[in-house]
Amino acid sequence: MSDSSTPAGVIVCQDEDVQVKSSLLVEVGDYPIAIVRDSYGKLHAIGDTCSHAEISLSEGDVEDGTIECWAHGSSFDLATGQPLTLPAFEPVPVFALSIHGNDVYVDVTNILNGVSTQ
Repeated sequence: MSDSSTPAGVIVCQDEDVQVKSSLLVEVGDYPIAIVRDSYGKLHAIGDTCSHAEISLSEGDVEDGTIECWAHGSSFDLATGQPLTLPAFEPVPVFALSIHGNDVYVDVTNILNGVSTQ
């Protein structure tokens, strides 16, 4: 039995586009989002800009359920967006992500952790 409903959001990539322990930078509208596959194979969608500085998180290292900003070393929890190490102390937004067939959808109107994108 297949789900015939249309997922919320927009298609940002294909499921196989993001390997384990890696990320992909996409844009929804003008907003940069990191699509990240953690060490366990789960996909996440987080704001791509480090809350400490204007650095792309998608260029950082992925380990377990975190991504590390390559410039200053702050790690962020992929599920909550919370910073786990300094110098960052503000969270990044976490967006609803769904997979329908092979298409990966992100709904930027559904911010799971309530962090503003402004």
